[in-house]
Amino acid sequence: MSAFTPANPTPGCVKAVFAHLDCLVEGIDQLKRAGFTNMVVTAPLPRHEIEELIYEGRPSPVRWFTLTGALFGGISGFSVCSLTHLNWPMIIPAGKPLVSIPAFMIITFEATVLMGCIFTFVGLLAMCRLPANDLQIEVRDPRYSDDKFGIVLNGLVASDLERVREILNSTGAIEVSGMDKEAAHA
Repeated sequence: MSAFTPANPTPGCVKAVFAHLDCLVEGIDQLKRAGFTNMVVTAPLPRHEIEELIYEGRPSPVRWFTLTGALFGGISGFSVCSLTHLNWPMIIPAGKPLVSIPAFMIITFEATVLMGCIFTFVGLLAMCRLPANDLQIEVRDPRYSDDKFGIVLNGLVASDLERVREILNSTGAIEVSGMDKEAAHA
């Protein structure tokens, strides 16, 4: 496959293509050590090594969506059962309670699971910024969804260009493009 050349490259942006995961991981590590953190990392498949380097051990925020949905679902499920039962009371013999927790546990559990799943899906879409119709042109390289890994560094200045190119080339990038020297000095 031939190299992907964007029509209008993003100013202050450098794109690197890697053939191997270990080279990409080394590139991310070296760039972070050099102080470059404004990067977009792409991969054809999810890899925990990339996630650990980028998020530095912080857990995903999607779990808060799941917890919120589960709490909302559980409270809603129990409330619907209880309020419905209170609105149409029946004569219950032997002084049993009108709102009985064991009788409503199945609906409460099912509502908890349903709303937890729905909120997780919405959280996943929100955190992954899907649908991704506004991606910058460098991230749209079709090789990233086939068999190559990539880093797109944003917000670079001309003085950082050589150091970034050196780091990317030394860590095994098969292609480093963007922010030409002529454009960087302009």
